[in-house]
Amino acid sequence: MLYFPRWKSVLIWLVVLAGFIFALPNFFSAQQLSGLPNGFPKGQLITGLDLTGGTRVVLASPKTSAADLETAKTVMAERLSELGYDNARLTLQNKNQIRAEIPDVYDAQLIKDLLSLKGDITFHQAKAVTTPDPKSEGLVPQDSDVIYSFDDPPVGYIIKKAPVLSGEDIADAEVGVNSQQASVITVSLTEAGTKQLADFTAKNIGSVLAIVVDNQIVSAPTIRDRISTGNLQITGDFDLETLSNLGVVLRSGPLPAQVQVLEERSIASALGQNYTSYGLVTALSALVVVVLFMVLSYGLLGLIAAIALCVNVMLVIAVVSIFGIPVGLATIAGLVLTIGMAVDSNILLFEKMREDRRNGYSVVQAIESGFASARACVIDANLTTLIAALVLLVFGSGPLFEFAIIVTIGVVTSLFTTYTFSRLLISLWVRQSKPTTIPARFLKLVPTNTKIGFMKLSGWTAGISVIACTAALVLYFSMGLNYGIDFDGGSSVELQSLEGPADLDDIRTRLSELNIDGARVVQGKNDQVAELLIGSQDAGDDAEQTVVVKLRDEFEQDYEFLRVEVVGPTVSEHLSKMGNAALGLALIGVFAYLWLRFRWQFAVGAVLATVHDIVIMIGVFALFRIEYNVWSLAALLTVIGYSLNDTVVVYDRVRNNLRRYPQTRISVLMDAAINQTLSRTILTSLVTLLALIPLYIFGGADIGSFAVMMALGIIIATYSSVYIAGPLLWLLGIKPSDVSDDAVQQA
Repeated sequence: MLYFPRWKSVLIWLVVLAGFIFALPNFFSAQQLSGLPNGFPKGQLITGLDLTGGTRVVLASPKTSAADLETAKTVMAERLSELGYDNARLTLQNKNQIRAEIPDVYDAQLIKDLLSLKGDITFHQAKAVTTPDPKSEGLVPQDSDVIYSFDDPPVGYIIKKAPVLSGEDIADAEVGVNSQQASVITVSLTEAGTKQLADFTAKNIGSVLAIVVDNQIVSAPTIRDRISTGNLQITGDFDLETLSNLGVVLRSGPLPAQVQVLEERSIASALGQNYTSYGLVTALSALVVVVLFMVLSYGLLGLIAAIALCVNVMLVIAVVSIFGIPVGLATIAGLVLTIGMAVDSNILLFEKMREDRRNGYSVVQAIESGFASARACVIDANLTTLIAALVLLVFGSGPLFEFAIIVTIGVVTSLFTTYTFSRLLISLWVRQSKPTTIPARFLKLVPTNTKIGFMKLSGWTAGISVIACTAALVLYFSMGLNYGIDFDGGSSVELQSLEGPADLDDIRTRLSELNIDGARVVQGKNDQVAELLIGSQDAGDDAEQTVVVKLRDEFEQDYEFLRVEVVGPTVSEHLSKMGNAALGLALIGVFAYLWLRFRWQFAVGAVLATVHDIVIMIGVFALFRIEYNVWSLAALLTVIGYSLNDTVVVYDRVRNNLRRYPQTRISVLMDAAINQTLSRTILTSLVTLLALIPLYIFGGADIGSFAVMMALGIIIATYSSVYIAGPLLWLLGIKPSDVSDDAVQQA
């Protein structure tokens, strides 16, 4: 087991070297990278909006094909590029949605106006409306229609339906200033368009030529003379920014279908820079805390695990750099969880080695036995976490998707570093040092060979769990959950006063005058910051966007908008459905996997123990009115993986004991299995909790709450794996004959 052929050793070191090379560019500046030779990897981590600041919008076109959606994405990218936003990231999601992220851009309204404008432009012969309702008065011919202008108040025109010119006749559009020093757009026509315009204007001098963009008249000049130059000027009561956007839209061409803004999130640069510092400190602190704990708990073996852990993190960074995955707070949360999973695998191995050494094995035999017998358990534990992550990959978007990607990558790299790299390092140590004992530990938290009668307490613990689950369900059905805007729709805005403390009473008064329903104002992180929490307006996606427009018009003179999050009902309903589906599918997937790997009693017991944990967590959400958002869902799914991980370790030992001692009472075997894995259970829970502390301190509001929920879930999962999972297996009637013909390796 500890022998490595030369080719295998070389291959392992090549993988580590490749990870180092692909992660290395992150330690160079862009200028230094440009000086490196061609062929050297130059991919660096791309920081997400929550670390750099910027704007994210999600747009949708309900009735469009995949090809049209791809075309719309291309057109949007051209529009952003024309304004100099070459670093914008556009991705397709959820079949009919486009997610646009623009770093370092904080004018979300500008981005929404630019990307949501369809851009259909047509030129029509028109005349002004002279009566309030020309259609009912029979003044509109069948070949005509009534369209209103962009003005305030709007002016109506009767236009000919057949256009004189369309967007296909436009060659270019430039923003400039006319002889009256007014901003205008000069439209240059194609050769065919120039001839068409010249012929029309020659025959219709004195008529109105209405310029219509997306069924709204933006300009309606009177034809004074024949226009043969092929140039038209669009004027109106527009500011320069509006005209500039319109010019960009006309040059890029129209979108293939109308789109609607479903979601908006923006974060100011100062807040993003703070989060960047917090993110780095969080990841490094978690790594340092875990490394220190492992060295204290396992001595030299802990040091080897720490080296493997650093290589693991390096490999994750390399993969993320290669594929250009944006790094945000969600990524850092996934990395912290990866650190916890990697350490868990090492703890499983080391505890098994120590146990075998106490049972009389030599050092080499104990190490070989540890790797051999713990393999199935490590794989089972990691794959159950992977199932929950894959469900998030399928159903999640935005931060949840990024979190799931890192966890997925982390499972793969953790298995590599645990079963190849760290094993290679231990092999080299054994060859060089020829040890006669397992390295001593400096810190011992769990006594050796505990003999606690857990099954004797099962009546009490089962009663406590039944009461807790019943209370949780009563709280859920009577009080419900405190849904955040992710699942209920609405807006969350963080304002910072430009001068002095934020006046909360004044903000409340101004909000009431805006007639915005369901608005609350709370104190922010300091006296200059106020948080506006606005519930769903229950009037569609446009109504949610209107709220933010009102807020900007009202408060932008006195406050800086640090953070804006707007989620319309389309997105919130989708997230709610997908969230429930994700939880259900994660449990079904794990159930199926465990049934295949174990027997039905183990699968049912593990799933019931996990449902127990979820129900209690939901009860805590309901009791303490903790906001239930996408991070709550991520925490629940992660706890599913963690809880199953814990339970699988116990069940693996139960199965092994049933095979070895088929004549022993089941309750005795259960107690033995729980006691034999108790050290691993407590140490893994403790080290993961330690890794979550920096996440709570430095991770910001959302990640901080995620860390709290994860900590709660870990405590509950640890309790259930010790006190609930075993008794459940006994109640399900597990017998030695149920595992005697299992073809799975002993652990």
